[in-house]
Amino acid sequence: MSPIRHFDHVGITVTDLDTVTAFFAGLGLEAEGRTVLEGEFPDTVTGMPDARTEIVMLRPPGRGTGLELSGFIRPEHEPGSPGPMHNELGLRNVTFEVDDLQAILGRLAADGCHLVGGVGQYEGSWRMASVRGPEGFIVNLAQRIS
Repeated sequence: MSPIRHFDHVGITVTDLDTVTAFFAGLGLEAEGRTVLEGEFPDTVTGMPDARTEIVMLRPPGRGTGLELSGFIRPEHEPGSPGPMHNELGLRNVTFEVDDLQAILGRLAADGCHLVGGVGQYEGSWRMASVRGPEGFIVNLAQRIS
């Protein structure tokens, strides 16, 4: 039996919590909650004394694996690469299965989020594209081809 019971969430540290939350809400994720954490718990877990962070937890409709967005109030965040590519070390991307890839890409382009490359097709079963989200992270969108 595996010691892992469930894949609960992935966390992304961001500068503009409201903008990034709106981006993912626009993709269909729903806010489960928003809170500010400080004190012994976050200090212990993060290994950063006197930490204070605001967190938004998002999940797809019907629950599922969540996306935790954190905006650190203190200590100040450390900048990452402004436009990391797929081969940079660290969290590479977040991927969502969608119903209508072209429609979502059109809406995201109207909002200023553009393709990293192009729309690809994998073995006749998936169409997939990568877009650069707010703050530079990569979001993959995949549509199953029936």
